[in-house]
Amino acid sequence: MIDPRLLRDEPDRVRAAQLKRGLSDEVVDRALAADVARREAIVSFEAKRAEQKQLGKLVAKAQGEEKAELLARTKALAAEVKAAEATQNEAEEAWNAALRSIPNLASDHTPEGGEDDFVVIETVGTPRDFAAEGFEPRDHIELGKMLGAIDLERGAKVSGSRFYFLTGIGAQLERALVNMAMDQAREAGFTEVIAPALVKPRAMEGTGFLGQAADDVYRIEGEDLYLVGTSEVPMAAYHSDEILDAETFPLRYAAFSPCFRKEAGSHGKDTKGIIRVHWFDKVEMFIYTTLEDAEAEHLRLLNWEKEFLDKLELAYQVIDVAAGDLGLSAQAKYDCEAWIPTQGKYRELTSTSNCTDFQTRRLNTRGRYPTGAEDGGTEVRPVATLNGTLCAITRTIVAILETHQQADGSVRVPVALRPYLGGRELLEPVARP
Repeated sequence: MIDPRLLRDEPDRVRAAQLKRGLSDEVVDRALAADVARREAIVSFEAKRAEQKQLGKLVAKAQGEEKAELLARTKALAAEVKAAEATQNEAEEAWNAALRSIPNLASDHTPEGGEDDFVVIETVGTPRDFAAEGFEPRDHIELGKMLGAIDLERGAKVSGSRFYFLTGIGAQLERALVNMAMDQAREAGFTEVIAPALVKPRAMEGTGFLGQAADDVYRIEGEDLYLVGTSEVPMAAYHSDEILDAETFPLRYAAFSPCFRKEAGSHGKDTKGIIRVHWFDKVEMFIYTTLEDAEAEHLRLLNWEKEFLDKLELAYQVIDVAAGDLGLSAQAKYDCEAWIPTQGKYRELTSTSNCTDFQTRRLNTRGRYPTGAEDGGTEVRPVATLNGTLCAITRTIVAILETHQQADGSVRVPVALRPYLGGRELLEPVARP
C-alpha cells in the first residue's frame, strides 16, 4: 500500500495518480475521511480507558454509598469502553480498506491512458520477410503437431480448454529454456529458487493479486490456499515480517514455478494454441533493494530480459506500459514483446515491474539501514521490491517455433540454446502417434 503520510500530506498528488490510471479519485476523499474518523475513535477510546483507570483507583479508596455509586459508574463505563473499542476497530478496518484500495502511484515517465496507450521505447531486430523467402509461415499449432512438440487435443481431453501437453522435443525445449534462464540468472548473481505454487491468502493479498486481479486467481476451496499466477507472489512473501540487513542489498532471486490463471475476461482471445493458457511454467526474477536504487535495478531487470531474448535471436520491441494497464502494485512496468509472424504483431513475452515499497508495507518487510552516525547506529525503514519475467515457457516456445521455422516445417535452434539441447541445430518434423 502507499505511504499513509503521502495521502495525508499530498492528497492532490494521489488524486492525480488515480486519474492517470483512469480511476476515480473518490477513494482519496474516502480514505482521508476514514483517517479522521479513525483518529477521533482512537482519542475517544483512550479517553474512556483513562477515565476507567482513574475510576478504578477511586473505587479502591471509597467506602459505603460513595463506593456503591462508583461501582455503578464503573459498570456503565465498562460498556462505554467496549463500545468505543468496537468503534475504533471498525474505523481502523475502514481506514485500512480504503488505503489498500489505492494503487501504487505511477512513475512520472509512465504514459497516461489504458492498454493501447503504451510508448515504444526500443525496437530490436527485424521481423523475417517470409514472402521474400518464398513460403508462408506456419503457426505454432501446426508446427507443434509436425514436430510432435505440442498436443492440444489430448490437453483438452484431459484438462479442458486452454490446457496442453508438451511432448518429445516440446518437453525438451521447456527443460532447455528453464536451464538456460537459470544459468543466466545465476551468472548474474541471482540465487536460484524453486518456489511453492500454493500460498496463504496473506501472500496473495500482500502482493495486490486479490484486488483488481482477484477474478483471475484460483482458490482451493476448504484449504484457505491460492494457486499462484506467478512466483512473484511467494517471493514477495518470502521475507514477510522480517527486518533485512540493507547492507546485503540487492537480494536477487530467480524462482521457477508453475503459474495458474483463470484468464478471466479473455473469452474469445487466443482460444487456440498455447499463447493464453490456464497453466504454464515460468522463471521469474525477484529483487529486494533500497527505494533509492529501485529505478536503476528496474533497468537492470529489463536488460537481463533483453539479453535472454537476444540469445533466442528474436525480433522484439520494448514498451513503457501505460498507467491504466499497470498492476495494483506497480509504479512502472516495461514489457518486451516478441514478433509473432503468423499474427503479424508483437506479443508480450516478458514484463518487469518496479513495486517500490507498496508490497513490503503490506507484508511488513523492512530494512535495517546504517544512519552514518559515528556511533554506528541503524534505523529501520521501508524496502523496495521488483519483479521481472526471465522466461515464460509457452509464449517463448511460440516465438521460437514461428520465428525460426523453415519451409519444410523444421525449426532452426538459436545458437545459444543448442548446448541445452545436446548440440542440436535443427528440430525436424516427426511422425506423431
